[in-house]
Amino acid sequence: MIDLIVACFIGIGCGTLTGMVPGIHVNTAGAIMFASSAFLLEFISPEFLCVILVAMSITHALIEFVPSMLLGVPEEGTASSILPGHRMVLEGRSKEAIRIVSVGGFGAIIVVILMLPIFAIALPFLQSLSKPYTCIILSVGSIYMIYKLTNGVRSFLWSLVLFVISGILGWVMIQTPISSGLSLMCTFSGLFGISTILFSLNDGSFIPHQNQFYDLVIDKDTIKSIFAGGTAGAILGFLPGFGPAQGSIIAQGLCQTSDEGDDTKNFLLANSGLNTSDTLFSLFAIYLIGNPRSGIAVYMSYLISEFTLNHLLIFTFASLLAVSISLVICLKLGDSFSNLMQGVDYKKLSIIVILLMIIILYIFTIVYQGPILYLTLALITSTAMGLLPHYLGVSKSHLMGVLILPAIIIYIQMYI
Repeated sequence: MIDLIVACFIGIGCGTLTGMVPGIHVNTAGAIMFASSAFLLEFISPEFLCVILVAMSITHALIEFVPSMLLGVPEEGTASSILPGHRMVLEGRSKEAIRIVSVGGFGAIIVVILMLPIFAIALPFLQSLSKPYTCIILSVGSIYMIYKLTNGVRSFLWSLVLFVISGILGWVMIQTPISSGLSLMCTFSGLFGISTILFSLNDGSFIPHQNQFYDLVIDKDTIKSIFAGGTAGAILGFLPGFGPAQGSIIAQGLCQTSDEGDDTKNFLLANSGLNTSDTLFSLFAIYLIGNPRSGIAVYMSYLISEFTLNHLLIFTFASLLAVSISLVICLKLGDSFSNLMQGVDYKKLSIIVILLMIIILYIFTIVYQGPILYLTLALITSTAMGLLPHYLGVSKSHLMGVLILPAIIIYIQMYI
């Protein structure tokens, strides 16, 4: 038991590192560990390595909100929350924002663990029932997402156009032999990262004095939003093709609150909860329906040939320990970075972050022997596309068509 706790702490350290480095996806670190598994398994057990992967993925899912909100650097799970979170930073409310996402992520893990018996009964049935209609579910969900986030015919039409053209970009990218991790890093850096920072520079944004006082009240709306995030993360377990960014739309529908002025808080609570709960539920899905829902879960399914109830209990304990410790780490790191950012030249900081994202992308391009010119063109294209919502006055969430539309096309092909 002690060795598994040690493995958990190793995973927490790795997850903190990957979560804080802009542009690094947890699946990339997982791939490195999995590629080294033949060597590592000579010294450690498969369970030890899997606990490291579980703790790393849970920690990364929570910690990645720190650079996403403070610097405007997105991952798949934080893309839809980057604008409201970054806006709070520009309002001097960074410490409040950090506490919101920390509580949301921690609470959603508790929700998923408590509801595991219900999921164990309902999920296999729902998964088999919905599988033939996945294409329809994705299409209806996409239309609902566009309708929910638009106001007026003009806004709806532009949102639809952005959804389609981003989907075309996503389809073009998956047709290439480039690794999915490298493709996602390139497109998300342009669509949600570099474009957002460039617009902030053009808009004359600056980092104001950060308020040292915050008042995070745990009321019924807070609990409802946390529950919505945890439930939405579980719903994604049987909706292939939908990721955290699309699940945030489900979470928004579930967390309609009585306080209209607190929408940003409740949205961030639900979205951070969705991100961590989706990570945990992807592991549960191996045991419940034999379907790993994430890169980390796939690696674990290869390392452990038969996923038993004992494994499920061990990984659940590791997840609970990881999210508890990473909650503290997230608060400490968030507060430290918040203090460091005060008085920093926002323009210089933004340029440094953009350069850092580009450098990291090219480093991984060289490591994975990707086509540099092609990825450069894709980065420029996705950045230009990411600027459009700002000038059209619509939500950037519609750019998640980059993932949804290819999934719809793939499922159409499967059933034709």
